[in-house]
Amino acid sequence: MTQGFVDLSMYVAPERINQASAAWLQRILLLLDARGEAVGTQPLLQVWRSPQLLLSQTCGYPLMTALRGHVRVVGQPRYRLPYVREGQHCSLLLVREDDPRQDLAAFFDSHGLVNGPDSNSGMNLLRHALAPLQREGRFFSQVSHTGGHRNSMRALREGQGDLAAIDSVTYGYLARDHSEEVEGLRILGQTAWGPSLPYITAGWRSAEEAEWIRHAMNQALAELPAVAEALAIDRVLPAATNDYQVLLDYEHEAKRLGLVTLE
Repeated sequence: MTQGFVDLSMYVAPERINQASAAWLQRILLLLDARGEAVGTQPLLQVWRSPQLLLSQTCGYPLMTALRGHVRVVGQPRYRLPYVREGQHCSLLLVREDDPRQDLAAFFDSHGLVNGPDSNSGMNLLRHALAPLQREGRFFSQVSHTGGHRNSMRALREGQGDLAAIDSVTYGYLARDHSEEVEGLRILGQTAWGPSLPYITAGWRSAEEAEWIRHAMNQALAELPAVAEALAIDRVLPAATNDYQVLLDYEHEAKRLGLVTLE
């Protein structure tokens, strides 16, 4: 029997997403004849870099910066939500509904909200969108790190910042379920596209093992249609680390234009 760390907690809201992810993972493990080990309170980066990793989902930016060579990409989800397309998502630029500013340039010198410095959707794609508008190497007058997209949305609603880039899948889940978390906010625009958050396994596992895991993920979706509907995932597509090079290209473009950091 195969065993290792498993975690599919990148998306946990609304609650039915969390429940559907748990049911999906349980069926995947059954199909793999595997035993999953809970990650507990271990930092996710430590789990992702562990040789005991069996299956998890990470962000594309740390995949290319902190995890390259340590993990093997299993695949990428194909979501059926607004603001996504074949194996790709974007970030939505959110502001308060009552903010009178109507274009991104008007938010120069505002207070930015970022979920984390290593986030593709909350930082890297936002930096790329703001780079053409930077002045003397900066855009915001102040940046706050919130620790998560939902925290950024809450801070935005409460007037603790002016602009945030929110992963379109996170927003899509919340908006679909009529969550109060999207109330009082409006979409100012969207960023460039990037590949959906990758599913990964330990780097020492073979390409054949990764394919075996991906096949089990798709079989589980087929066997659990209610779970697939809740997750808005109809298939896990093949993917490789090199598919995420575009995210580093966005970073390099922003730096070339003069916006090295959002700080």
